[in-house]
Amino acid sequence: MNHDITPLQLRHKIRSGEFTSNTSGYSPGFVQGNLCILPADYANEFLQFCQANPRPCPLIGMASSPGDYRIPKLGEDLDIRSDIPSYRVFADGNLVDEVNDVSNLWRDDLVSFVLGCSFSFEEALIADGLEVRNVSEGVNVPMYRTNIDCTSAGRFSGKMVVSMRPMNPRDAIRAIQICTRFPAVHGAPIHFGDPQAIGVNDIDHPDFGDAVTIQPGEVPLFWACGVTPQVAVEQARPPFCITHSPGCMLVTDLPNSHLAVM
Repeated sequence: MNHDITPLQLRHKIRSGEFTSNTSGYSPGFVQGNLCILPADYANEFLQFCQANPRPCPLIGMASSPGDYRIPKLGEDLDIRSDIPSYRVFADGNLVDEVNDVSNLWRDDLVSFVLGCSFSFEEALIADGLEVRNVSEGVNVPMYRTNIDCTSAGRFSGKMVVSMRPMNPRDAIRAIQICTRFPAVHGAPIHFGDPQAIGVNDIDHPDFGDAVTIQPGEVPLFWACGVTPQVAVEQARPPFCITHSPGCMLVTDLPNSHLAVM
């Protein structure tokens, strides 16, 4: 399928079941978002968790009221129940299902949150001539659980999840400069170099996503990752929760350029 498809066209193909894969590289120029849907009883605490942890949980949109499955500021004819290729369903903090549509699970008390995604800064890196290994190898970005504590908020707490992209030292410095301009999509890396310093003991076997090649002389760069809320959900153990499957994002109508800080 043509990667240059518009966000609206892509959402319609996802809704119809025609597209069910990783969204990386599709609809270039537009913001993609991580998803977390919670009962209203947990929504305020999760909002506080996002505000306390803006690097892994940069909030770019949320439903205006419980039960509302449309977020007009993020896209035309957007239906949060069906416009993501793959969803994860949690019960009491445990992953119980992975589905392509959650319309039959929808409830009037659910509140949707959309968080910024690293795919936006990947595009900026590629535009500057840097190789993004997961994109060049056509796989999902590798993601790891770390030993870095998030700031707790109510029932939400946990360790930060990071995504990793290897680069040579010169490109790594340039990547840090570029990503600093995108605080709404995780900003600059939080760590580079020794993975064990942040609790990543086996870089060849990520906790989420796919492994990528690390060439001789390259260093791993680690960015705060939007899968972090899924770890917080495991700790908070809400009776019901829906998230995106890693790599399967909500493609919005927001231009990436609107998130850049000049």
